[in-house]
Amino acid sequence: MLPPIPVLEDYGINPEHGFLPPDLPLESLPDPYYAKWESIVNNIQPLILSRRVRSTIDRLPVLSTSFLHTEAEWRRAYVVLTFMLHAYVWGGDIPEELIPPPISAPLLEVCEYLELPPVATYAAVCLWNYKPIFADEPADDLHNLSTINTFTGSLDEQWFYLVSVAIEARGAPTLPLMLKAMEAVRAGDNEVVTLCLQEMAQRIDGVSTLLQRMYEHCDPHVFYHRVRPFLAGSKNMGDAGLPNGVMFDTGNGRTEYRQYGGGSNAQSSLIQFFDIALGIEHRPTGVTREGSVSEKGSEGIPPTPRHGFIQEMRGYMPGPHRRFLENVGSVANIKDFVQARRSDKALCLAYDACLAMLRALRDKHIQMVSRYIIIKSREQRRNSQSMTPQAVRSSIVNLANPKSGDNKKTRGTGGTALIPFLKQARDETGEPAIDAWARRLLSNGPGDRSYASLGKVDEHADGQIEIVGMAGTWAMDDSEGGICHW
Repeated sequence: MLPPIPVLEDYGINPEHGFLPPDLPLESLPDPYYAKWESIVNNIQPLILSRRVRSTIDRLPVLSTSFLHTEAEWRRAYVVLTFMLHAYVWGGDIPEELIPPPISAPLLEVCEYLELPPVATYAAVCLWNYKPIFADEPADDLHNLSTINTFTGSLDEQWFYLVSVAIEARGAPTLPLMLKAMEAVRAGDNEVVTLCLQEMAQRIDGVSTLLQRMYEHCDPHVFYHRVRPFLAGSKNMGDAGLPNGVMFDTGNGRTEYRQYGGGSNAQSSLIQFFDIALGIEHRPTGVTREGSVSEKGSEGIPPTPRHGFIQEMRGYMPGPHRRFLENVGSVANIKDFVQARRSDKALCLAYDACLAMLRALRDKHIQMVSRYIIIKSREQRRNSQSMTPQAVRSSIVNLANPKSGDNKKTRGTGGTALIPFLKQARDETGEPAIDAWARRLLSNGPGDRSYASLGKVDEHADGQIEIVGMAGTWAMDDSEGGICHW
């Protein structure tokens, strides 16, 4: 017997809002018991600027989570505490590895309840951190959105979060749409599946349009040097000052180091839903479709096989969303249905159009990473090379001031490389294409697939730029380093 098609409401997912909460996020916790938390996050910019955020948090009492009653309150507590956490870690001249009980004790309880790690995830800064300007206007309209909390208070940081919120809202109708398509597959209804795929392609195209609006109000310099530092996690952050990660002191005398990746749009359940529904399979970076490793390690030794970064990112999603994706994966049937009906040209064209739109989305994202990360990192390297030896010695190696060195082995979260990861994810998107011409159009064509280039930014294999990305520390060249997204 086939497993049932998942019901969105069983996972706290609303057909209209998708992975955004069914009710608007709370702007503050209603119980005055938590006023001290709210006071800190509402004044987080001056506290960071004055270097008083740590001392202020250290003086807080350890508050109980017993007065959190609704799902919205638990989510708000998670947002508040993770903003406090990242401000505490990164809000000084050097990062702080020991997290005090006023943050640690309640945060770990909140994380256990929400099934999330104690770090500022995509859910914390995007999904549960927005408000509409006018309640009767749609959430996919960027002119009707505002953030609740930011680290910097800048328009650039707000816009960075809000573009993702609008994308989630714009993509929300694809959830019931593709579940309907899966039901139609079971009924053998070619026409309904075709219509669903046609609308899906249009929806993905709408998401691409929103992504490109990032350039309107998020300046690459501000993002790279001011916003991105506060979003970093504690995994692979040795050169930033956290060689072992962070320790959460809950007051019971037992502490141990933990490491978590930072915020990344790879933690978006929506984008992973696109892949699952369309039957797109992602492999560990560097592993080809045939299962072989596409690059050699030092002295011709094959590198250690890497695990799948995209799969790992599900651990940074709210528990119900993660289970929804797992269950959708167990019933996904659209790709096999289309492949078995190659004679139905309309059906095959609609499916291939979805792949083309999703590949175009990933192309646009690669261009965005180039502008916001690669180019800025090269500028940073040039600036550091022009510094005097005295200035270099006195400079602090932190997130906004990545160290320039010769260690090309440094990698980011999960050892994932920037350009190869993004390009491979994009190329894998076109692999299931049905029509031979579409497959050719959606592939890279002939050439050495182990060499990834970005001609628009003059990307070469000889660069050695070390970057601290949103999700960890990265060595920037054609085989290593950078932030991870879709």
